[in-house]
Amino acid sequence: MKKVFFCFFACLFVGSASIFSQINNKGFTINDEIKISNLMDAVSRYYVDTINGKQLVETAIVAILKDLDPHSVYVPKKEIERVHEPLEGSFDGIGIQFQMFEDTLLVVQTIAGCPAAKVGISPDDRIIYVENELIAGVKKQSTDIMKLLRGPRGTEVMVKVKRAGERDLLTFNITRDKIPLYSVDAKYMVTPEIGYIKINSFGSKTISEYKAAVDTLKKQGMTSLILSLQGNGGGYLDAAIELADQFLGNKRLVVYTEGLRQPRRDAFATEKGNFEKNELVILVDEFSASASEIVSGAVQDWDRGLIVGRRTFGKGLVQRELSLVDASMIRLTVARYYTPVGRCIQKPYKGSVNYEKDLLARFEHGEMQHADSIHFADSLKFTTLVNKRTVYGGGGIMPDVFVPLDTIAYTPYYRSLAGRGIVNRAYITYLQENREYLKELYPDFQSFKNNFEVPQSMLESMLARANELKIEFNQKEYEQSLPLLKTQLKALIAGDLWTTNEFYQIMDSTNDSLQKAVEILQKKGEYKRLLKY
Repeated sequence: MKKVFFCFFACLFVGSASIFSQINNKGFTINDEIKISNLMDAVSRYYVDTINGKQLVETAIVAILKDLDPHSVYVPKKEIERVHEPLEGSFDGIGIQFQMFEDTLLVVQTIAGCPAAKVGISPDDRIIYVENELIAGVKKQSTDIMKLLRGPRGTEVMVKVKRAGERDLLTFNITRDKIPLYSVDAKYMVTPEIGYIKINSFGSKTISEYKAAVDTLKKQGMTSLILSLQGNGGGYLDAAIELADQFLGNKRLVVYTEGLRQPRRDAFATEKGNFEKNELVILVDEFSASASEIVSGAVQDWDRGLIVGRRTFGKGLVQRELSLVDASMIRLTVARYYTPVGRCIQKPYKGSVNYEKDLLARFEHGEMQHADSIHFADSLKFTTLVNKRTVYGGGGIMPDVFVPLDTIAYTPYYRSLAGRGIVNRAYITYLQENREYLKELYPDFQSFKNNFEVPQSMLESMLARANELKIEFNQKEYEQSLPLLKTQLKALIAGDLWTTNEFYQIMDSTNDSLQKAVEILQKKGEYKRLLKY
């Protein structure tokens, strides 16, 4: 049996520092390797039916990695490009945002300057054919359609489009190109002095996007910054270190990594920071993980800013990408990361079922609603480096200011409407009928934000659709969720007419953590009081 060799990528995931080391084979004996070889040989020689060797090997790899920890995973060759896209900041395609609407691909937006926009594809167009393959009315999955539209840069794809007011289908030949993916979802001034930046992941272009956002907001008068890492599941370690560097003084420790077979490696801030002095608040929640925890942990340990929200996810494991002989790869956990005071943020992970249900368990125990439901052992207690405040390790970053999860507006009735796509359908239908009218009535976003109100007709059409789908109407829950529904519908329309930046400017009125951060920054002396508490 041929021995399979690993080739190392000199890159970490959560994780892209330049680290390269030899495989240490401790843990597996010669008998272990012979045993596996014997098994493969026996199956090949004696099994009653034909076997799929490749599938069996992949199944074995998945099982071995699953038994190690929740974040060591196998990535087949065909999936590698897809899993790298959000971190590399681009992919090759035509440049549209779309939704499946009544079994048809509906173009929601075209990305400015990208191939689809250049040839004349417009919002509300319905793509019926891709390369003469019918994709409308055949219940194709979004992932399958994406595969048809994407392809190597410079190649051409033909689509046929149904456009309102046109009797015949319109044909477009689109030359694929590189399509940007952005890490910064939003950047705007919340007040004349307070700026807000929301980062969705840590990729190769995150820092350049962040710096551009800061420069823009400083020109608009920003003196205090609220940085949202809510829902940010992480990404490259280098990007997290560079972002923390923007806030910390020269030579201050940002993070260190260490594993049984990986020596300790320290990462320090430099003199390059662009926001090292002014007031800083970082927003986190239970979905903020990994690289997000590195940044918030470093800022908290150095008493550089306030962390506001709910306890973070608790992912403190570092993965390295290792290439296999067939160009597939594994992401193998090689180390843990530690905050400057020595906190390991990784939550316990023995028992995959409990690990996967951890957030649900937190909710059921009341942790999402009450800070006093969260308990830490004394052994997990640490002291910050400047103001000597108490902080905790052992499973996520506990914020300095706790903000409970809103469970009032998110009623079961609301979840039924949103989960069945009824809210999305309502705004899409309304925009199809009123897009040009809205553009004329609201020539800029500010006029839309100040004056637009969700019409009753849109709400009634939404309720009618819910009735068609036999979703039982609940008057009390509907009234509880109505302010949220109106805000979400208005935000969706804004995001469609403009960008995600405008979507969040509307939607963030429901973000309790953001409102709390603004309150802290506006109340005289409150920021300093909390930071020294």
